[in-house]
Amino acid sequence: MSDSYRFPDDFLWGSATSAYQIEGSPLADGAGPSIWQRFSHTPGNTLLDQTGDIACDHYQRYESDVALMAELGMNAYRFSISWSRIFPEGFGRVNSKGVDFYSRLVDALLAKGIRPNVTLYHWDLPEALDNRGGWLNRDISDWFADYSTTMFDALGDRVNMWATLNEPWVVTDGGYLFGALAPGHSNLFEAPIATHNLMRSHGASVERFRASAAAAKGKIGIAVNLEPKYPASDSAEDIEATRRADAYMNRQYLDPVFFGTYPDEMREIFGEAWPEWNEADMALIKQPVDFLGINYYTRNVAKHDPERKPVCARGVAQPQHTITQTEWEVYPAALTRILLWVKERYGDVPLYITENGAAFYDPPTPIEGRVEDPLRVEYYRQHLRAAYDAMSQGVDLRGYFAWSFMDNYEWALGYSKRFGIVHVDYATQQRTVKSSGRYYSEVIRSQGTVLSE
Repeated sequence: MSDSYRFPDDFLWGSATSAYQIEGSPLADGAGPSIWQRFSHTPGNTLLDQTGDIACDHYQRYESDVALMAELGMNAYRFSISWSRIFPEGFGRVNSKGVDFYSRLVDALLAKGIRPNVTLYHWDLPEALDNRGGWLNRDISDWFADYSTTMFDALGDRVNMWATLNEPWVVTDGGYLFGALAPGHSNLFEAPIATHNLMRSHGASVERFRASAAAAKGKIGIAVNLEPKYPASDSAEDIEATRRADAYMNRQYLDPVFFGTYPDEMREIFGEAWPEWNEADMALIKQPVDFLGINYYTRNVAKHDPERKPVCARGVAQPQHTITQTEWEVYPAALTRILLWVKERYGDVPLYITENGAAFYDPPTPIEGRVEDPLRVEYYRQHLRAAYDAMSQGVDLRGYFAWSFMDNYEWALGYSKRFGIVHVDYATQQRTVKSSGRYYSEVIRSQGTVLSE
């Protein structure tokens, strides 16, 4: 067996999930409703009006799920905390039963030798805070900082890896600009404000972390979804469209963290809807982070399109490559490219691939006790090779988290798209490891060397 793809001995091999997508029992034990509770229960917002009321029932089944992670050989697990389980009203009174659930989960992980990687916000804002303006209210940075501090104090003695936000671009683009995701707004002027308050909240959380006891043994960062942009042609219009698309999706959320500025293109994109931000805000956002989480799924081939406002660019399909069920092109080379780009633009910050995976068709129930998903197996093989290629070129990549540990609630798409390496029969909640899960387990066992085969 070749060792040409051997990863470092201390490399983190994990999987990732988020609270609303897997937990179920969203109002159990004193929890308050989130914006996804409200959004998914509003007719017409999600496929077949499906909700996360049950999802994967992980709230009840977490112990057996953790045991399955250990069986597959994972040494890390990335999960998010439901803010409204901790603060049912968004701030003020702490719900101790909510804290206790995550404390038990952390203990279960540690008992199996699995390192907990906690994300504080994965899109499920407490409904009570949305009623006060949500991410449009400047006070949210204080609310988020208080919530963060509560979790640092409760779990910081056992958790040494924290992320403030997951994919702030999606929160703004889907939740405030186009309305496809909770809270369902569609307003050009709201989007920059939501973005800015997300980034201010990130900075405030990092600041609180540095002042907490958790900082003595822990590290904190942010997880962003990055998508390399390629021009559809050599025309000046397509090249400019690519530049705008890159600024909007990629640099808008990294430049403030590392440089303390937003890309110049943001005013070009939003016009009069883009405000001027004060220096104190930008200084708050530019808190030093210990690592950067990168969620990568696909690339984007951009073409100028004046009708696709505000960026005036659209993605062009690439039918010569495999296309996933979410209509994303499978293009592993772009993962190498984006990792190298981060290193070149932002320096040698430690990196983790905090999400990577694909939705392909899987049967609702296993066939003869098995779920074969060869396309997903090949997706992981090629993307893990691409990650290693970036490392061989000097990228400080320290871990990889497959998205997702198990099939789950895919937001407005309901249960129609399966990303898991573990199959979930939603009628029975039976878990079945897919062939991709078995393959990933072999990758972990061999420290990556099976990727050579």
